[in-house]
Amino acid sequence: MNNLEQNLQKAREKIIGIDRQRIGIGTLSEKTLHAILKNTYEPDEDKQEIPIGRFYADIYSDGEIIEIQTAQFNRMREKLEAFLPEYPVTIVYPIAKEKWLCWIDEETGEIQEKRKSPRKGNPYTGFPELYKIKSFLKNPNLRIHFLLLDMEEYKLLNGWGPQRKNHASKYDRVPLAIREEYVMHRKEDYMQFVPYELAETFTSKTFGKAARIPRSLAQTVLNILDYMEVVERIGKEGNSYLYQVKY
Repeated sequence: MNNLEQNLQKAREKIIGIDRQRIGIGTLSEKTLHAILKNTYEPDEDKQEIPIGRFYADIYSDGEIIEIQTAQFNRMREKLEAFLPEYPVTIVYPIAKEKWLCWIDEETGEIQEKRKSPRKGNPYTGFPELYKIKSFLKNPNLRIHFLLLDMEEYKLLNGWGPQRKNHASKYDRVPLAIREEYVMHRKEDYMQFVPYELAETFTSKTFGKAARIPRSLAQTVLNILDYMEVVERIGKEGNSYLYQVKY
């Protein structure tokens, strides 16, 4: 078990306790995932929620800032404009690699037996968030970490349909274990997202097939990789842009 995984398990014990059945879902914060990851990357609470200018940094330690951002990177823009000229900033974005769904009856508080979701997350799902802060990605003070986790997701049975699961409200997410961490500190680090089996030239369709992602997501990924100068557009093939790797 590496240090980050050890820190995650310690943070889980700190935030939700060892015996979750005894403590119960009702004691969990709405932002349990954020709280656990904040304590994973910095267990010292004196270094958490630190005022810097007109904003608060999730973590400030040794002259560096860490922000745990579970969604909506567009909300980071003003912070990045304020922080990046003065400090190195790392954004940690959690992605569910394996997910177990847990349904909660609002009336009784009963939690149904958790079931594993057939959907599996991958690092490419983080690129739509990167697109929201695209103009900051080349800043040498910005670092991005995609953290792939095993995770429990709690939902309320308050949706539509006979089982009340359609469009149900999300209640909480709880990380279980770390599976992988993808680190982007330099533009060259984005090469890890280019599949090895690509032909010398390729389209978003062939990229998506090689990366095993939908074409629409592949287009977003290639938009970022092109901006980061990892790939480049060299023309068109029919109605599709044609790309090649620059390195």
